[in-house]
Amino acid sequence: MIEYRNVSVIYPNCIQALRNINLQIEKGEFVFVVGPTGSGKSTLLRLVNREERPTSGEVCVAGKDLSKMRGGAVPRLRRAIGVVFQDYRLLPQKTAAENIAFALFVTGAPRKEIMSRVIESLDLVGLADRADAYPHELSGGEQQRVSVARAIINNPQILIADEPTGTLDPDTSWEITRTLERINIRGTTVIVASHDQHIVDRMHTRVIAIENGVIKRDVKEGTYHELAKS
Repeated sequence: MIEYRNVSVIYPNCIQALRNINLQIEKGEFVFVVGPTGSGKSTLLRLVNREERPTSGEVCVAGKDLSKMRGGAVPRLRRAIGVVFQDYRLLPQKTAAENIAFALFVTGAPRKEIMSRVIESLDLVGLADRADAYPHELSGGEQQRVSVARAIINNPQILIADEPTGTLDPDTSWEITRTLERINIRGTTVIVASHDQHIVDRMHTRVIAIENGVIKRDVKEGTYHELAKS
């Protein structure tokens, strides 16, 4: 599904974010990417939807080398990849349903189809009764679940989440993670960058640890604590 081949990323300020990364993520996996701030976690994720481009090496998604992808094909790639942000990025003047629907309106989807898929997405994240609420009327956890619903409205093959629980309390963080797990069970490949040791340990799924742009360990059923000692 996703393959990094000898990937390095060097920013214009000469900071090297990633160093010769070789990595494969299979279809349907749930993967945590962990490591200290500045280790390269976010850069690794942003390469998947071509928000970042490698300085050297190749990033392939579904067999396609993204560096050879023409500009016109990038929006199509991004529609197949859902993104969840730490800061939600909801439009304050739109309701939960409208925030989710906006991702489909821009593709020109029929209104009837849009409303059906919005209801389905809200139901999946457990917010069917909050469709008409505005962001300021929602808790942080509810806002993040709206963000997740928006990310999956296009039925993406891949969902990437960059610190999705970073500002949430432990119970709400677990609810968000279980929501991501339900989405993964439906067949979506899920990749989560996280500092949340408690969540990573409870999930006990594949964990990739990055430090100074280098993969230190890749464990099929790992925990954050084991990786921190490596």
